[in-house]
Amino acid sequence: MIIRQKYLDALTSFQDTDLVKVITGIRRCGKSTMLEMMRQKLVGDGVDPSRLFTFKMESMEFDGIEDYRELYHIALDRIKGVEHPYLFFDELQNIEGWEKAINSLRVDCDCDIYITGSNAFLLSSEIATLISGRYVEIPMQTLTFSEYLDFRGASLPEGDLGSSGVVQLGDRSFATTKSLFTDFMAYGGFPYLATKKPEKAVCSAYIRDLYQTIVVRDILAREKRRGHKTITDRKLLERICLYLSDNIGNKTSINKIVGTLKENGAASSNKTVDSYIEALLEAYLFTRADRFDIKGRALLATGGKYYICDTGLRNHLNGYRGSDTGRLLENIVHNQLVFDGYTVHVGHLRAGEIDFVASGNSGERFYIQVTETMLSEETRERELAPLRKIPDEFPKIVLTLDEVHPTDEDGIRIINIIDYLTGSAEL
Repeated sequence: MIIRQKYLDALTSFQDTDLVKVITGIRRCGKSTMLEMMRQKLVGDGVDPSRLFTFKMESMEFDGIEDYRELYHIALDRIKGVEHPYLFFDELQNIEGWEKAINSLRVDCDCDIYITGSNAFLLSSEIATLISGRYVEIPMQTLTFSEYLDFRGASLPEGDLGSSGVVQLGDRSFATTKSLFTDFMAYGGFPYLATKKPEKAVCSAYIRDLYQTIVVRDILAREKRRGHKTITDRKLLERICLYLSDNIGNKTSINKIVGTLKENGAASSNKTVDSYIEALLEAYLFTRADRFDIKGRALLATGGKYYICDTGLRNHLNGYRGSDTGRLLENIVHNQLVFDGYTVHVGHLRAGEIDFVASGNSGERFYIQVTETMLSEETRERELAPLRKIPDEFPKIVLTLDEVHPTDEDGIRIINIIDYLTGSAEL
């Protein structure tokens, strides 16, 4: 089991508190494994295994349990007489009213609770109201490139990796960092696929099954159980998903999507499309980055961008084509910034768009452009010009795949993307 330290540290920091620890994220990003990592850590710290209780809600053991009262009494019966038990609930979103059972266990028992869920409805407004202030969410993503290297068993040299740096892998083969990044960009970072050299047929079959599970079980079936009639058209859902996937990194509006659907014989209303997009966001398939007016220091209501959870999923949906590297790079950088804890917006200036405005909790801010290459004069000017016109002193950065490049131009730092993603170069 490969430790994903960031998430384990987050769980550990809230261990033995009154807060319910809620791990959220897309299916198969490693949430269940993270619960097992936490279990192993507790045992390693001296907690008797008899105090650890796991409830895998998708197991046949709990098949048919849909009532929160039944869930509460099953859990209560199992932990009876156990001093300070640890409760692990995996994939709770299918249990209607689960939050009532969890809140009652929290109130009635001296216990430590950890749960996972693959749909953001798990923490919707009505649920959050019931346990408001009594839970902490730990959002989980598919692997970052640095984590991917860990999963491939890459033995990294000291210092600057460089995209041409040769590394030894867990299977004792050798590869360049750049070739590993090419694999990562094409096939993504789902943990199951990241432990060996990817094979296109295997990756495609795995992601196809994952995608169908998300669409059928996490979106359509969930909406049916909620009694909603909004998300019922599977073809429309998949068309909208395909549109968003094809347009990662492009400014997108509901009107534009509705217009495109109409042109392709699938007329729909703005309200319906908006509901379908919300369902895709709730399933963690996409993240929206709103536009930020840099000069006016305000969020803009229109023209935001959508980014997919994993480039492997994107390539499965839209085809493994080599002509789309720029937008895949932008998506990978977006996901890395989110992983690093930044709030990410798309920057707007009259002089042009800034790919990302990344804001930290301590008031720091970075303006970032992402480009495959900036070796030509035209491309270099296109990337640098908007950054030069930003009227403040926060750091301005261009991330590029170029291996040979200037490190500074007019006070704008230029960093190799692979060096940034592996931690060899900081923002």
